[in-house]
Amino acid sequence: MPKLSHYGKTGEVQMVDVSAKEVTTRTAVAQALVKMPPRVVRAIRRLKNPKGSPLEVARIAGIAAAKRTAEWIPLCHPLPVTHIDVTARLCQNGVELRSTVVATAQTGVEMEALVAVTAAALTVYDMCKALDKGMEITDICLLTKTGGKSGDFHRGTKARARSASPRASVRRRSRSR
Repeated sequence: MPKLSHYGKTGEVQMVDVSAKEVTTRTAVAQALVKMPPRVVRAIRRLKNPKGSPLEVARIAGIAAAKRTAEWIPLCHPLPVTHIDVTARLCQNGVELRSTVVATAQTGVEMEALVAVTAAALTVYDMCKALDKGMEITDICLLTKTGGKSGDFHRGTKARARSASPRASVRRRSRSR
């Protein structure tokens, strides 16, 4: 089992030193869902929301939040993000949010993608709470990540390390049975 990287030898919290890591292009995709009653979905569709279009404001909030992730999460490195895309789509039971973040850096952008969808979901809630305070923010998760030493991750499949030895692969497979 890998060790937690944000703890020192004696258990003190630390920011990971990434100075020796290779600079690579890294991407991450995350999602969230704001569950709401059909009447709220209809109001958004008709733009009958007292505060305007929550979908567009949520997109902008997600983009802005991703750029400030290091201010939200104390041990995150500030990254030179090169691309952020946040989409907000009405669905039958609410608003589906998805973010894609890209950077060429020494550490990944998973937190930036997760912060983007979280801020976007909170913005949808804020903009629609006058219609229903019982909405739920759910399903916040990382869908994919690429780049870096640990390799690629795709939700629903095992993370694959590019440099894993055949023996390590056998160990991983035998544990999952």
